[in-house]
Amino acid sequence: MRIVLTGAAGFVGSHLADRLLSDGNTVIGFDDLSTGSRTNLSVAEASSQFAFIEADVSEPLRIDGPVDWILHFASPASPPRYLERPIETLLVNADGTHNLLKLAREKGAAFLLASTSEVYGDPAEHPQTEAYWGNVNPIGPRSVYDEGKRYAEAMTMAFRRTFGSPIRICRIFNTYGPRMDPGDGRVVSNMISQALAGEPLTVYGEGHQTRSFQYVDDLIEGVVRLMGVDYQDPVNLGNPVEYDMLALADLVKELTGSSAPLEFRSLPEDDPRRRKPDISVAMEVLGWQPVVPLRDGLERTIQSFRDTRVEVS
Repeated sequence: MRIVLTGAAGFVGSHLADRLLSDGNTVIGFDDLSTGSRTNLSVAEASSQFAFIEADVSEPLRIDGPVDWILHFASPASPPRYLERPIETLLVNADGTHNLLKLAREKGAAFLLASTSEVYGDPAEHPQTEAYWGNVNPIGPRSVYDEGKRYAEAMTMAFRRTFGSPIRICRIFNTYGPRMDPGDGRVVSNMISQALAGEPLTVYGEGHQTRSFQYVDDLIEGVVRLMGVDYQDPVNLGNPVEYDMLALADLVKELTGSSAPLEFRSLPEDDPRRRKPDISVAMEVLGWQPVVPLRDGLERTIQSFRDTRVEVS
């Protein structure tokens, strides 16, 4: 297939590009490199089936020739990144989604939206099913991402209902793995970077808030399976095993050999207290569930961070 992938130079996008290419597809990757890195594409760019175009998908794109799929993974995804670029984050999820849906309709292509567990906000329902409408503060600082993705889902469903456009929506829960930006502000990358540097590990609040961490390879497998089925409602892709931040910090310290203390800071505004996906739909429709335990995935991720530190030094 000939596939357009936005956000191709990002953490998740670059892994998806590698998988699509290894499956024999042609991939046209778009990224404005505002949060992604060209170095993430070193594997993809070694393939003659890959082309990269630096562009902002908030502006209309032109692509010559046929297209089978448009996969929309462009957007800042970590809180510090989208809080630094609030308007750009809203635009890539609003105008960007609209532009790409129009392009998909023009090309007769299927469209897949990378949405997020953040559409559930600080959930009052636990675990979160796809039928849950969420608990989002529409004017809080995090709303630029939360509401941006909720709008993107609404636009995607509007194209499905209005034009019969073939669409997919995956709601991605916390994902980690190699190629995470050590400075992107996400909890896994923060703790690993701090532990390897011998610095105190930052814990927000009392550390009892929970997240469900999936290794990037598990996520990519779920995305590829979603492309292969005719299911046009949202699907949660995440690991239902729940950890609080204190447990995560202890595991990172153990695996890195760090004896650094924890440093407690105030909880960010609207930070979700609990986050855990119900993956019943993914199990039934995709035959999918995560297979990489957190310990194994963290070991791989820590080694990749060590390798990056060696290369930089």
